[in-house]
Amino acid sequence: MKTLLLVLLAACSAVFSSFVFAQQTYPPRPVRLLVGFPPGGTTDIIARLIAPGLSEFFHQQFFVDNRPGATGNIAAELAAHSPPDGSTLLLVAASFSSNISLYPKAGYDPVRDFAPVTRIAAVHNVLVVHPSVPVKSVKELVELAKKRPGELVFASPGNGTTSHLAVELLKTTVGGLNILHVPYRGIAPAVLDIIGGQVHALVSTMPTSVPHIKSGRLKALAVVSLKRAAPLPDVPTFEESGYPGFEAAAWNAVLVPTGTPYDTITRLNLAIVGIVQSREVKERLATLGAEVIGDTPDQFAAYLRAEIAKWAKVVKASGAKID
Repeated sequence: MKTLLLVLLAACSAVFSSFVFAQQTYPPRPVRLLVGFPPGGTTDIIARLIAPGLSEFFHQQFFVDNRPGATGNIAAELAAHSPPDGSTLLLVAASFSSNISLYPKAGYDPVRDFAPVTRIAAVHNVLVVHPSVPVKSVKELVELAKKRPGELVFASPGNGTTSHLAVELLKTTVGGLNILHVPYRGIAPAVLDIIGGQVHALVSTMPTSVPHIKSGRLKALAVVSLKRAAPLPDVPTFEESGYPGFEAAAWNAVLVPTGTPYDTITRLNLAIVGIVQSREVKERLATLGAEVIGDTPDQFAAYLRAEIAKWAKVVKASGAKID
């Protein structure tokens, strides 16, 4: 028994020592935080919010590396083929869960090639229409679209974006909805055209749309999330509007290449969650219309699998593909 006890104590000591050693040595060199979108957007802003905190936590430089293109695919493919040693992190947007269905040759698998760290935050989306559209709810908009097939025009910031897929989700949810989708190159021109009356409707992020809603230049019909948003407390959710479980959130999250040590993932999760829960970062995220999440790797993994399956069905039903 004494021998067995000594062996167990030695094993525990070795495990503890290796964990302490990992804590002391990670990261041995500067870490890049890959972002698949241009500087200035929500995903880039969030990356630049957490990078200084990570640098302080780990006593090593964490720097943002923007690799825009293909709705985040360029950065994701680069991250997927990076060494799994914690030297490369990938900060993704919600399109990460739908790209595998939209792009026949994405160059990576979102589940097989990555290990989840945490979801940082989710930005509420809201369905808005031009004030001239004679509806006050989602159901009235659906009824109008059915009465005038092919006449209503929905804008989006681009093919494959959360805004675009939210419209496709509505079409598959309702069935028989004939509306025209017009993709733009970014949210700004889409918002300008709906304000100008060139298009009828748009699923927009909260920070972009709230000022125009409050000024009366846009009319909000429903928040595209499971609960109401603080900036628009009087606007109902899709669920409250008669569409149970309807959600198309614009979220951001961090992943690392598969094979990254468990201890490294655990420490990154601890650090990032602590950073986004801090008052300063929380308040900054709130100005972007973002709500902090900070979940565990397992919780994020389950959420990601569910999102991939959900959008795969929507993409298949819509026939949407991006070369």
